[in-house]
Amino acid sequence: MNQTVCALRFFHGVTLGRSDLPERIAYARTPRKLPVVLSAAEAARLRVSDIDSSRMVIRIEQGKGGKDRYVMLSPQLLEILRVYWRLTKPGRWLFPRRDGRGPIHPQTLGIACRTACEFLGAEKRVTVHTLRHSFATHLLEAGTDIRIIQVLLGHRSLATTTLYAQVSTAVIGRTASPFDQLHMEITPPG
Repeated sequence: MNQTVCALRFFHGVTLGRSDLPERIAYARTPRKLPVVLSAAEAARLRVSDIDSSRMVIRIEQGKGGKDRYVMLSPQLLEILRVYWRLTKPGRWLFPRRDGRGPIHPQTLGIACRTACEFLGAEKRVTVHTLRHSFATHLLEAGTDIRIIQVLLGHRSLATTTLYAQVSTAVIGRTASPFDQLHMEITPPG
C-alpha cells in the first residue's frame, strides 16, 4: 500500500506540480503486533546438560537473537523431568528424535501440543508460541518486574516486552486510576 502512496505522491507532486497534495496523501501505518515469540526449535534443542538442578535454571543456548540465557527451573518441572529421564534415559538431547541421532523436530512439538489440547478439550487455539506468550503474561500478572521478563524472554528491547502488558487484563485491573487520587465527596442532589 505504501508503494502505491509513494507513486501517487510522486505523480501529484512532481508530474502534476501540485506540491500541496502529496502531504495530504497519508502513508499506511504498520499495525502493532505482539512480539515474535520463541520458536519450538529452542525447546527441541535442549540437552540433558542444560538442566541445572543445583542452581534451578535451564540454559537456553543460542536462543532468541542468537544469545545464550537462563530461565528459571520450576521444582515441579524438575520432578517431571526426573521421572521422564528415569523412564527414557535420553542421551545428549533431552527430547531426542526416535532414532536418537538428533533433537526432536520442532514440528513434532507442535503436533504434541495440538494433540494435548484436543485430548483436554481446549476450545482456544493453542500453539507452542501460545505457551511462551502465556508464560510472559502470567509472570506480568503475578507482579514480576518487566525487566526480569525481558531477560527471560531474551528480548533486546524493553518495548518488545511491554507489548505483553497490552493483553494483561489483570495488570490493567490492578492499576490505580489517577481519578482515585482526587478524594472527591459524592453529595446526592437535593
